[in-house]
Amino acid sequence: MSDPDGLPDDSTGAHEDGGQDAGPDAAAAKPRRRRPEPSAAQRALGLLVRREHSRRELERKLLARGVEADEAAQAVERMRSEGWQDDTRFAVSLARSRAIGGYGPLRIRQELEMHSLEAGAVDAAFEALAEEGEDDWRGRAGDLVERRYGSLEDADRTRRHKAAEFLLRRGFDVETARRATGFMPDD
Repeated sequence: MSDPDGLPDDSTGAHEDGGQDAGPDAAAAKPRRRRPEPSAAQRALGLLVRREHSRRELERKLLARGVEADEAAQAVERMRSEGWQDDTRFAVSLARSRAIGGYGPLRIRQELEMHSLEAGAVDAAFEALAEEGEDDWRGRAGDLVERRYGSLEDADRTRRHKAAEFLLRRGFDVETARRATGFMPDD
């Protein structure tokens, strides 16, 4: 809107540059304080409260966020010593997550080994799965095939072959894939 002189009406508080009038409290308002940069330990803890991380993964993420290598190593060690980071707990969590997601033991073991975990952490993860009854790999493979391909009772060789390849890609061993699909390569 404009006034009789043809100038813009300033009653809305708008300025020519698109800004707004700050109003009568503008002078009394304090400037916003910038938050101080979080320390390496604070960053590490922030990552760990979201989910478990391996030592290697945590250190890599800190480095990616601009933390110096020695500070990152100290922060990871502090998290470990205070119980916030534990490679065995990470391994158990990852193994459980992957098993529930339909991956087999070969794939899970390979992924865990990629994290350069402490000796015994990978074995502890599989022991934890066994203790909780989550290591029925044949049952899991059969369920996966059933969900993805339906019943293979009357399936032809090609369909059984596809199902077996699917299980192999998911990290199940050959024997488990054969039993779950009934596929024999020599047939």
